[in-house]
Parts: sequence; structure tokens; C-alpha cells
Amino acid sequence: MAGIELNSSAFSDHSFLTRRYAYEGDNVSPPLAWSGVPDDATELVLLCEDPDAPTGTFVHWIVVGIDPRSDGVAAGECPPGGTELVNGYGEHGWGGPHPPPGDEAHRYFFRLYALPGPCVLPDAPSADQVREAAGKQQLASGTLVGLYQR
Repeated sequence: MAGIELNSSAFSDHSFLTRRYAYEGDNVSPPLAWSGVPDDATELVLLCEDPDAPTGTFVHWIVVGIDPRSDGVAAGECPPGGTELVNGYGEHGWGGPHPPPGDEAHRYFFRLYALPGPCVLPDAPSADQVREAAGKQQLASGTLVGLYQR
């Protein structure tokens, strides 16, 4: 399966996100850039999840319907054509990292999926539901991991 190259000008893979992107900071979504989206993709889906949360995997951002001809998103913006779903805080859009104080650094997995058709999800899906729905039909995907600690 082809891979999407996913990166950010704000952090590199497995490096720390700054407080600007954290929930207790400015709570701004980080800028992302991507390449390698297959020509036959009709939609991109973006998921950001924290599998290290004490209550189980926590959803920080879900965006569906992203224009597959786009190549990224600026900090604090919704990706082109995208619709932001409800995150683990019960809010639409980005909800930044907020791990318990004193925890080891948590990992924040940004996953971008290229799909041949619409991704059908409930309004507030779990990370598992997104991964399952997108994974069944994905043409390609890419992952970028950020870290954060309080």
C-alpha cells in the first residue's frame, strides 16, 4: 500500500509539541503538510489521538471530507473542504494535548487517510471507529507522532 508523507513545520516525528498547541496553552492545531496522496482519492480523513490517556485512547481531532488535492493545513485552521467532528472534550475541532501533570510524555498520533469514497462516521466517533472505517477502504495513509508532557 502506498504511503502518504505527513509532516509539520512545528515539530518532527517523535519530537515535542510546544505549549502553543496544548489545551492549556493557545489550543491551536499545528500546521501539517502532506504529499503522496493517490490520484484516485476522493476524500482525506485526519485523526489525532492519544493512546496513552489514562481513560483509554483520547480523540483530539477528527476531520472528514478534506480535499484530496490539498497539500496541508495552516496552524489553527480546518483543512480545505474538511468538516471537524466532536473531539474527546465534547467540542468540534482541535482539542490540544492535556495529559495529567507528572505523566511520562504522551504520544499524539496524527493519521491521514486517503479514501476512494466518503467516510461514514457518527458525529462523535471514537478513534477506533475512525481507524476501522477509514482503514477498510484506505488507498494510502501516513502517520506523524508528536509528544507532550506537563
